[in-house]
Amino acid sequence: MDGIDLSKILIYVIGFIWIVIASTQVSKYFQKIRFPLITGFLLSGIFVGPFVLDLIPQESVDKLGFIYDFSLAFIAFAAGAELYLKELRGSMKSIAWNTVGQLVVTFISGSVALYYLSGMIPFMDGMNSDARMAVSVLAALVFIASSPSSAIAIITELRAKGHFTKTAISVTVVKDVLIIVLFTISFSLADMFFKGTSFKVNQIFVLFLNLALSLGIGYLLSKMLEVILSLNLKPLLKASLVLLSGYSIYILSYSMQESSHLYFLFEIKIEPLLTCLTASFLVINYSRYRADMQKILFETGPMIYAAFFTLTGAMLSIDILLEVWAIALLIFILRLIVLVIGAWSGSTLAGDPKLHRRIGWMSYITQAGVALAFITEISRAYVPWGIEFATIFIAVIVLNQLVGPPLFKLAINWVGESHLKAKFPGTIEPHNVIIFGMEHQSLSLARELIKHGWHVRIASFRRKEDLAEIRDVEILFIRDFSLKTLERIHIREFETIVLMLHDSENVALAEMLYEYVGTKEVIVRLTDRRFINRFQELGVLVVDPTTAIINLLDHFVRSPQATSLLLGMEPDKDTLDIEISDKELHGVALRDIRLPSDVLILSVQRKGRMLISHGYTRLRIGDIVTVVGSVESLENVRLRFEE
Repeated sequence: MDGIDLSKILIYVIGFIWIVIASTQVSKYFQKIRFPLITGFLLSGIFVGPFVLDLIPQESVDKLGFIYDFSLAFIAFAAGAELYLKELRGSMKSIAWNTVGQLVVTFISGSVALYYLSGMIPFMDGMNSDARMAVSVLAALVFIASSPSSAIAIITELRAKGHFTKTAISVTVVKDVLIIVLFTISFSLADMFFKGTSFKVNQIFVLFLNLALSLGIGYLLSKMLEVILSLNLKPLLKASLVLLSGYSIYILSYSMQESSHLYFLFEIKIEPLLTCLTASFLVINYSRYRADMQKILFETGPMIYAAFFTLTGAMLSIDILLEVWAIALLIFILRLIVLVIGAWSGSTLAGDPKLHRRIGWMSYITQAGVALAFITEISRAYVPWGIEFATIFIAVIVLNQLVGPPLFKLAINWVGESHLKAKFPGTIEPHNVIIFGMEHQSLSLARELIKHGWHVRIASFRRKEDLAEIRDVEILFIRDFSLKTLERIHIREFETIVLMLHDSENVALAEMLYEYVGTKEVIVRLTDRRFINRFQELGVLVVDPTTAIINLLDHFVRSPQATSLLLGMEPDKDTLDIEISDKELHGVALRDIRLPSDVLILSVQRKGRMLISHGYTRLRIGDIVTVVGSVESLENVRLRFEE
């Protein structure tokens, strides 16, 4: 390539980066009006593409083709990383049968339906029967592809958890992995049909050779990724090397295909999607760099998807879309029908509840990365009809993006697996605390707990008129500690009780709580150390202000960062105690739990004893796990650990 071409490509790349930054900002506005990010990226690409503003002319779209290779490698890495085997246990029967229903029933019914509709699809009208069948098979694979990232986003938003939710996300992930293998086989067979070569037995050998090579090179790539992940490099450089390793597979694939065509009687063609998926799967499941790989994919994903979807939108042929929009709508409806058939068949074979059988299809509508990866490879391999194929199916994906998320949310709500905070009055809050004693410290504590989502009340002996100016904290006015008074304020509804009265009053109240209320979490502020043994005998957690200040100053001197974090002084960071109640986590080692990249497990408490936890510590039902991380991620972890 000459210097002029290189300089042009550099200009195109710089201009495209600027456009992607703008596309990212525009897409955020689409989110505000309840549209998916991908829709914003695609529409931004269309708007700046050669058919509207021409900020990305057709020439630059062709020159920027290498961005597709980077993006497709990343999409395959992301698909492989989602298939974490240790998370699939416990629901294997339902996952297996639902996956079979999608892969077999949806695939066959979709292929047959598209074949018989081929006369209505312009670019298929002049093809022979073999070519029509090949296109129908490839299109049916696009039908099956779903979007794990979109499904995860919806599950996180609804804080969804349960059999239906776990089956839906597991089937989505497993299905996308398996259809990449099917796509590799189908793509090779379709190539044979389009070239007009007759079928020979040795072509089966070539096909399996290509599959074996793809898997073998995937294994070697996984070792390369492990070396990259083990290096002590800056995050940006390490992420760049991971992406370059995936891009190198596309370069290798093109080189092997060209060389084998010249020097051998058959064509050696590895499938980069399958190779990159295999490498990522091996790193995630069989190496000690799972967390590092997940962190890179998590942090790099937004940038890659923005570039890929924006460029895809720019590639979309508006003139063709205006001609085939009715066909795109018909194919969209056809996909919904075959999804209903496939999901119902798989769910019935799995013996799922009737409601799950009826609405299971609503979980698999949304499409994104893998489907677009297939479309991109088809459109680049088969010119000129591939462009029309891409235009029609990208339009279908946009429709699926608009319809899929609301239907998936509706399905989760129907099966009762959404765990959003109730909005109607009278609901018992999950974190209730009562503080006995009205003073400056108790009021400050109440306000701090309220900021963290706790439902707080203060029990006070003072008169109502004296506290009329306090409006942000609910005050319960009491006259004594009698059992009748405690029953009147519904003491058993409170998860935590804090005692901030005089020591003698605190002891009397602690004894009453111990005898009549049971093993509630009781915390006391100590003034006189002579009472400490009395409190400890009652199982009360004691805070001694004198020693607490000394210990706090000591920790600030020796470890200011950690102390600031634990005290909640770091913005958007917090610590949380979570009791393990999910039965599927019983016996799972800490190292095998996939946590958000910004969450760390600090300690594990079991039956009142603090364990020295490490990666091989296995969780038990009832363990109290202390985690630290961002507020948003901690809520996701809480949902996952609790029943």
